[in-house]
Amino acid sequence: MNIAVFCSGSGTNLQAIIDSQKKGYIKAEIKLVVSDMPDCYALTRAKNAGIKTVVVERKNYKVKKDFEAEIINTLKKEGIGLIVLAGYMRMLSEDFIKAYENKILNIHPALLPSFKGTRGIKDAFEYGVKVTGPTVHFVTVDMDAGPVIMQSPVKVTEDDTEESLAQAIHEEEHKIYPRAIQLFVEGKLKIEGRKVRILK
Repeated sequence: MNIAVFCSGSGTNLQAIIDSQKKGYIKAEIKLVVSDMPDCYALTRAKNAGIKTVVVERKNYKVKKDFEAEIINTLKKEGIGLIVLAGYMRMLSEDFIKAYENKILNIHPALLPSFKGTRGIKDAFEYGVKVTGPTVHFVTVDMDAGPVIMQSPVKVTEDDTEESLAQAIHEEEHKIYPRAIQLFVEGKLKIEGRKVRILK
């Protein structure tokens, strides 16, 4: 199976996925890293690992449809069977998601359905929760609302700052995201309504 990873930032989850694949833990090829940010460090990580990169900037297209059509075209050329969002900060359209229905994964740094959106760690920390942690889920049209594949609890200690909590959550992300990807590759994820069953 060919995987495309979408990134907009530093690419720490991308690195965890690359490392897992190199160790033979993810038995698929990371064929492509797609970014909307030409200067993001994730692209450097991809190049260092010998992975093909594609930069598609939204500003170069009059409408979102053309922007996404360019990306879909590239994915089809590379025979992509799974899209992994790893810090990709752009919402995908309904048409894009339908084109790859149940083949797009995302990781969110809070225990969904709580604290959706781009400030998941900050919102959970400021709310004063005692437990938070990352969620891997399938992507649907509604933001951070797809069926949950995997979650990992992270305790919030009295001494935690937002930064130390973020670090603890990212460490868990780097463990569970490669695991969820491999389960998808092995065909062990079955969506039943809102629930995802992990097959033995």
